[in-house]
Amino acid sequence: MSMPEQASPQPRAKREKRDVDGWLILDKPIGMTSTHAVAVVKRAFAAKKAGHAGTLDPLASGVLPIALGEATKTVPFVMDGRKTYRFTVRWGVETDTDDAEGKVIATSDVRPDETAIVAALPAFTGDLMQTPPKFSAIKIAGERAYDLAREGAEVVLEPRPVHIGRLTIVARPDADHVELEAECGKGTYVRAVARDLGRALGTFGHVVALRRTAVGPFSESTAVSVEQLPQPEAGTPAGRGPLLPVQVGLSELPAFQISRSDAARLARGQSVIVRGRDAPIVSGCAAASSEGTLIAIVDAEGGELRPRRIFNHRMRA
Repeated sequence: MSMPEQASPQPRAKREKRDVDGWLILDKPIGMTSTHAVAVVKRAFAAKKAGHAGTLDPLASGVLPIALGEATKTVPFVMDGRKTYRFTVRWGVETDTDDAEGKVIATSDVRPDETAIVAALPAFTGDLMQTPPKFSAIKIAGERAYDLAREGAEVVLEPRPVHIGRLTIVARPDADHVELEAECGKGTYVRAVARDLGRALGTFGHVVALRRTAVGPFSESTAVSVEQLPQPEAGTPAGRGPLLPVQVGLSELPAFQISRSDAARLARGQSVIVRGRDAPIVSGCAAASSEGTLIAIVDAEGGELRPRRIFNHRMRA
């Protein structure tokens, strides 16, 4: 007696990628890489193009701005914005990664009191030179520092100029730990702050918890969790959902409105001269819009607007 043939499983239909433009502010969970986070968001919206504005370590959580479509053109301006971090330092231990994931390389019995910590913080604010952690994404002769460090190579990184606008104590749960908040500029490593602060206080320190609460114009108030994203496998339509407009990424740039005819010239890659009361009073990089729609990022000088990045025509539909 022959057995009935079993139907072979049908291959899952591949979702068609689409043009999606906007910012998704993800509250990245601990354990997820920034690259994986971009892939998750890209899949959720079936987007053709996506990228993030500033890597967040797997052990860190918090605000990870992810640009979709035309918003990727505004990523550099978001990355140049201020960032705010809340982080917990454990005293008495230094690791080779400057966080809890690394190997212990030095210990101390010294535990600074709150008075000593407060007194040390001013030296870590303003413009200063900072040596990045050996386990960082900085390139040395074309190789990432963390790849060289994992291979056991000697990694020597030169101090770099950074700016820390604010560094304050948030909480002191016990003698071994302190929770700090830092507001800093591009290129600042919080792990390096913990390391150097520990040394300045006559002990050692490393980061055991880290959360980013703001990047440029984006904060926790606009962030969504992975669970709040459209779920393709559950049949949730992608739509726009929690996406923010592309121009939000340029909110820290000067902005002005131009006529429809000037917008058409900029869209063709041509410079325009704006005279009279509509002439921009700013010099440098700015965002030009027409009838409320973002047209281009321009270099403005003396009333002349030279297009730097032009946004796709679908943005003006």
